[in-house]
Amino acid sequence: MDWNDGRLLLAVARSGTMLDAARTLGLNQATLSRRLTALETSIGTSLLVRRTTGCTLTEAGRTLADAMERVENEFLQTQAALTEGGESPSGTVRIGAPDGFGHAFIAPRLDAFASACPDLQIQLVPVSQTFSLSKREADIAVTLGRPQSGRLIARKLTDYTLGLYASPDYLARFGVPGGRDDLLDHRLVGFVDDLVFSPMLAYAQEFHPNWRSTIEVSSTMGQFEAVRGGAGIAVLHDFMAAGRDDLVRLLPHLSTRRDYWLIHHQSLRGLARIRAASNFLIGEVKEASDLFVRQPETR
Repeated sequence: MDWNDGRLLLAVARSGTMLDAARTLGLNQATLSRRLTALETSIGTSLLVRRTTGCTLTEAGRTLADAMERVENEFLQTQAALTEGGESPSGTVRIGAPDGFGHAFIAPRLDAFASACPDLQIQLVPVSQTFSLSKREADIAVTLGRPQSGRLIARKLTDYTLGLYASPDYLARFGVPGGRDDLLDHRLVGFVDDLVFSPMLAYAQEFHPNWRSTIEVSSTMGQFEAVRGGAGIAVLHDFMAAGRDDLVRLLPHLSTRRDYWLIHHQSLRGLARIRAASNFLIGEVKEASDLFVRQPETR
């Protein structure tokens, strides 16, 4: 078996499609398919089930892909020990994060990270989705809640609270709700239900069981900007709204809490660039800890 062909199988396992794997590898799709067929012939067993919608691994394919990932892990660990020593972290680190946390918290602090690690290329991917670390969609990620599966190293980053907000302009036009039931007489802003990627985002009903959004926006940042623009009332992250005079906290006795976790794949454990990104995120969150949790007020 050719070692390089084993790496091709691992790329397909991570991407899920022959086309995406070929793009990642910089190969022609036909060349990739031909080399994988040759690999299957050389070891005498099928490794992939090819469908028009993508590829899935057979049992033998999963066994080989897992072995290749372990070998890759050992290589990365050895490379780190030989090249990273006491030097500044180098290479590329991709940080995945929920869009609100990524845009509102991480992005404004990237100057400090880049200044501390001048040899490191930093990629921030703040999007409304979950990340597959095994497919290398991100090297390190912030997640909503602790992951329940996968070969991951997880650390709780922080709790955070959410509350009800509207703009002064909206309240001047439509009035201030005096209680929970008054919310139903207002324009409510929430997620597009069938695009919600995590059940942890279903928090609107915690503020009113009959919450029905008049305006639906599929991202946290989109909702934030819509509310700032006077669209209506929404559940927003307290740390995003802190200190802003264009947002008003409503019904301050109502609040809910979630948590962020910092994760990376076991295969990247010990790498200087992962350690640098982890320390950066942990340090920045700790320094800004007062922003994340707002205690609900008593009535």
